[in-house]
Amino acid sequence: MTNKERRDAGLAYISDEDIFEEQAVCRKILQKLNFMDRSDFDGIKEIVKELLGKSEDAFINPPFYCDYGKHIETGKYFFANYNCTLLDVAKIKIGDNCQLAPNVAIYTAGHPIHPVSRNSAYEYGKEVTIGDNVWVGGNSVICPGVKIGDNVVIGAGSVVTKDIPDWCVAAGNPCRVIKRITDDDKRKLFRDEEIDDEAWADIVEHMEF
Repeated sequence: MTNKERRDAGLAYISDEDIFEEQAVCRKILQKLNFMDRSDFDGIKEIVKELLGKSEDAFINPPFYCDYGKHIETGKYFFANYNCTLLDVAKIKIGDNCQLAPNVAIYTAGHPIHPVSRNSAYEYGKEVTIGDNVWVGGNSVICPGVKIGDNVVIGAGSVVTKDIPDWCVAAGNPCRVIKRITDDDKRKLFRDEEIDDEAWADIVEHMEF
């Protein structure tokens, strides 16, 4: 097997010239994205579409960093805020209506823990999957192999090392479920504050529940 085949199969692999060539293509696109006019919203969307393997109406606030781009698949209306890093050695699959706050990192890349194996230059990638309607808080880290369910909020500063189920708020290091999200949370805004009447009437009129 080639190292690219080994990488894509989730096996130990070495980053050789063929792999560096793939990364070079991505870095050229990132160079355009990260140094373009920040007010050119339409231009940014076009570069994001060129960068990602699959997307629909995705928007990323530069700067943004990844290894390949083509290994990242996002659903409808994906948004990543400033300074996010997605190490997409393996697939990163993200559902519809997902938001990444500033400085979020998603890592599929890993290395052996024993120094003899690690110093051999072999590494690996394990897929990360994120469901629909997920908000990941700022400075959070999602580790290789993690699956996050639908309708989840990950609190700021979390380190997600294990799977997170649907419909919950999870936070901490290591990240753990804090509470379930229910219909009682629909009108909550910040802590005990509720969405005001005018905004809530607009939500009720235009959104499906």
